[in-house]
Amino acid sequence: MNIPKDPFANLVLDEEEQAIEDALKRGAYVSDPDFKESKAAIQKAAKRQLDLNKTKPITLRVKQADLIMIKAKATRNGIPYQTMLSALLHDFAKGHKDLVIK
Repeated sequence: MNIPKDPFANLVLDEEEQAIEDALKRGAYVSDPDFKESKAAIQKAAKRQLDLNKTKPITLRVKQADLIMIKAKATRNGIPYQTMLSALLHDFAKGHKDLVIK
């Protein structure tokens, strides 16, 4: 009969992990009486965070001349024009670029 080895037998913990283990042994942590509700709230927050990083296709009308210039600049920079437009929109949304209307 083949007895499986203990995967934790030679486990080396880093400083933070060891501190957590020590605190557990001292009884510094207690069970959350609302564990199910807390878990659900954390899962919901994690899903919302992941959703923020998803991309969403949009339809946008631009002048043909502008699109030609944008594609040319993207080609010179070695990136797809959609990637360049996405980066510009991201910078504007984060406040790194200002809108100048002439």
